[in-house]
Amino acid sequence: MRHTFKIGIMVLATAAVASAIAVGCASAPLKTEASTSGIRAAEEVGAADVPQASLHLQLAKEELARAKALAANDQKEKADLMLMRAEVDAELAVALSHVDAEKTEARAAVERVRQLRQDNK
Repeated sequence: MRHTFKIGIMVLATAAVASAIAVGCASAPLKTEASTSGIRAAEEVGAADVPQASLHLQLAKEELARAKALAANDQKEKADLMLMRAEVDAELAVALSHVDAEKTEARAAVERVRQLRQDNK
């Protein structure tokens, strides 16, 4: 639980810094590479199979689409902020997927220890 909380705080801090940078660079063209690669990374680690991660993966995809629509309507600042949200949600999906995998490995290790203890009785 603490690990997930720390990840959440890091993600929020990253979003705050990214927001400040985006506001300062409002005249630059819309760059979707970070969001797109984050979404791809989340898909590759199996975020779609982890309920919490799946939610954030879906949010990232929707936010990316919304950012593109905002950019097409000349709302660059809002589009940049939406891209940052997409990137952060994709990163959170990756982190949640890793947490789920670690929990699964830990449960398997505990089960192996139980089995070894039972076999040695």
